Amino acid sequence: MEKEDAVIVLGAGDYPRHEVPRCLLQGAGRVVCCDGAAEEYIRREGRLPWRIVGDGDSLGESFKERYMDIVRCFSEQENNDQTKATLYLLEHGVKDIIYLGATGRREDHTIGNVSLLVDYMNKGLRVKMYTDKGVFLPAKDLFTDDMLPDEVKKSQAISIFSFGAKNLRSSGLQYPLHDLHSWWQGTLNRILETHFTIEANGSFLLYLPYKA
Repeated sequence: MEKEDAVIVLGAGDYPRHEVPRCLLQGAGRVVCCDGAAEEYIRREGRLPWRIVGDGDSLGESFKERYMDIVRCFSEQENNDQTKATLYLLEHGVKDIIYLGATGRREDHTIGNVSLLVDYMNKGLRVKMYTDKGVFLPAKDLFTDDMLPDEVKKSQAISIFSFGAKNLRSSGLQYPLHDLHSWWQGTLNRILETHFTIEANGSFLLYLPYKA
């Protein structure tokens, strides 16, 4: 489904249940658990993650000692655990990252985790976030239908969120795009054509649900 060298970052939100994120998780060569997700991942999947990264506050001392070879704790509080895992991977040359378990539970964490995708893209990373409902994709300047992951290529629903992008315009969508001043303005659009484009000067975020 994804390139073999893409690394999964598993957050401590809702554990993946839908078949798409489940397949990605089970087929991954390397999984990095944000520290709050590590125990549940080991219990559910019956295997160890490649790394456990975070501030360590969700891990007991006996757990950290038992898995000391794969635990990487960073005490600074400027970044959340998802970003700590991302920066760790960036430092180790990883460019393709898929985020799972990043939504659900606390809404503030969900909004923060989703919005960070744009920051990661601007660091030169190729990132996607899969939930139990669909996929979040950050983009800059141009997005076309051939950039969609296979799992949502047949989806007709699409929402667009601007992160300061200017001169937003589109083709092949039900509602032509214009500069968006509030997040709600680009939601609940539809893809009408096989080929579509979204252009802008700057960054934006797409959400597409899995086709039922």
